[in-house]
Amino acid sequence: MTRRDWLRYASAAPLLAAGLRADETIPAHPQDLKFKPLVYDPPEPAGYRHELPNGAVAYLVEDHTLPLVDVSALIKGGAYLTPRSSWGLAQMTGSQMRVGGTISISPRDLDEELAFLASDIGTSFGDTSGSASMSCLKANLDRTLELFFDVLKNPRFDEQRFQLAVAQSLQSMERRNDDTGSISGREYQRLLRGDDHFSTWQTTKPSLESITIDKMREFHQTYLYPGSFIFSVSGDFDTKEMVDKLSEAMSAPWPAKTKPALPPIPAPTHVPAPGVYMVQKGGVNQSQIQMGHIGIERSNPDHFAVSVMNYILGGGGFISRITQRVRSDEGLAYSAGSSFSPGTYYPGTFTAGFQSVNARCAQATTIVVEEVRRIREEKVSQEELDISKNYVIEIFPRFFATAGQVAGTFAADEFTGREKGFWQTYRDHVAAVTPDDVLRVAQTYLHPDKLVILGVGEVGQMLAGNPDQPEYSFQKFAGDAGVQRIPLPDPLTLEYPKA
Repeated sequence: MTRRDWLRYASAAPLLAAGLRADETIPAHPQDLKFKPLVYDPPEPAGYRHELPNGAVAYLVEDHTLPLVDVSALIKGGAYLTPRSSWGLAQMTGSQMRVGGTISISPRDLDEELAFLASDIGTSFGDTSGSASMSCLKANLDRTLELFFDVLKNPRFDEQRFQLAVAQSLQSMERRNDDTGSISGREYQRLLRGDDHFSTWQTTKPSLESITIDKMREFHQTYLYPGSFIFSVSGDFDTKEMVDKLSEAMSAPWPAKTKPALPPIPAPTHVPAPGVYMVQKGGVNQSQIQMGHIGIERSNPDHFAVSVMNYILGGGGFISRITQRVRSDEGLAYSAGSSFSPGTYYPGTFTAGFQSVNARCAQATTIVVEEVRRIREEKVSQEELDISKNYVIEIFPRFFATAGQVAGTFAADEFTGREKGFWQTYRDHVAAVTPDDVLRVAQTYLHPDKLVILGVGEVGQMLAGNPDQPEYSFQKFAGDAGVQRIPLPDPLTLEYPKA
């Protein structure tokens, strides 16, 4: 069969598979294709939820397609529970639980046995939660589960592995100021959240040096207890048998005897100061630009309309307004867009950004701000709205495309306390959004006059702008306050030079 014959066959195969004859009339254009309405009902979480001993919860979803089993666990707690002077303690504890072996198995022996079993185990802690996961062949489930819970209950915190992790962390810190993207992410969060909120803290050489094995062991024994786990399990298993296996593990003695009183996750109190901020990073021909302000919480009933609005503004890829103007019309950036992510525990952020040639950053920034203003001043077209809503509605089944996604989605919902019935009414809320709603939420939650604008790159070239287009400049955005410079801190201590 020639390549052309193969392509002809491949293009005809879907039609033949659908029961069409090759000589039947084929629509002249893809837009003329007709499809039956998509009917999809999301699964109900109650059908997969199981309560385990000592307060643990598990969502189990069987999938017998392949002889594989995946187990994940969300752990209540996180780095926000540690002081800034010891920042990195939770993160190091999470990594060393797995890397350092267990009391009964050396790190090397654990690595070798997991490799022999073709199994994988991982542990970590982030700012507001921890996680643990394992994956294995069905035939090796019992042994992998045994190792998994041994890691969770009895980590060794091996001294040699710990010192290696410290050395690797220090090497990584030394490169903090090497990349415009990482600099931009760090400084943008500081501008929005301030220096006193845990979400902007980073491990430093002094805080890393304060971490000891005893402190890691204390953190582990304080915050890992049966009631801190919400499991999601998917794969080739019998639900009743898996519940029994997990119940046995949860019933056995744990290092933490009592449930600690977890304080609520604190919200930032910093009020961002609008303006233009610049960080000098020499030797780059393109600069990173981010701009935005504080957004909304997930509990805000307007978040459906806000999501649709942002899709039209800059979240919808090539069809979004910001991308079309900055990339397609002006050719100023390869990637440009926006995000409006509702926060779970406190308000999230609205952010628009791009990376562009230094001299043309001011022009691209002007276009982004123009689009933010435009969506606040005039109603979106019905076509734009329909495209946005249809996309959000039609990708809805992806949240539940696999057994792992079903279990993981429901476990995450329980962990964060999402309201019941959210997924059952999700599409109805999106479908109900109107042009008036988009205009209303844009006017309510987008604040072009309160934007924090951050540029990281060759500041001189950004401020000089394009001599052929002097009407575009950052100085116009800065106004009387002027462009404010942020110096690069010492990469190991994150101490900033005094003005």
